[in-house]
Amino acid sequence: MRCPSCGSLDTQVKDSRPTEDSAVIRRRRVCLACNFRFTTFERVQLRELTVIKRNGRRVPFDRDKLMRSVQVALRKRSVEPERIEQMVSKIVRELESMGENEVTSETIGEAVMQHLREIDDVAYVRFASVYRNFREAKDFRAALDELRAEDDEVPVRK
Repeated sequence: MRCPSCGSLDTQVKDSRPTEDSAVIRRRRVCLACNFRFTTFERVQLRELTVIKRNGRRVPFDRDKLMRSVQVALRKRSVEPERIEQMVSKIVRELESMGENEVTSETIGEAVMQHLREIDDVAYVRFASVYRNFREAKDFRAALDELRAEDDEVPVRK
């Protein structure tokens, strides 16, 4: 692992431990050249995914980009960071387990919206407004009507 401070490849693991859900290994490292300490995270990757963009371009799947877009949608919402991490991990596992090495950006967007809908309606509408390219107030109204219709379909538990 390259040191983020000096660029040396001579680093040593000082401590390893799983995260709360045991899906990721957290490693504390120290650079033997400059003594800089840093943390890395290791997770299982089932396959290398390529994203097919709407314009047909193919780009490598970037988990961090997915995380950032979800965090933007959930900004200033009361959702714990651990829950966000679990949601992103679940989406990535779903994409990897589809059996294909290529996945469309639409598939990713729909998966994100489905999971955001379960966590926070406001984040769902925020994400949908960018993903579906809302241009007018009626687009927001349609998304809210869709949410309301889904809520009406869910039976109330007593």
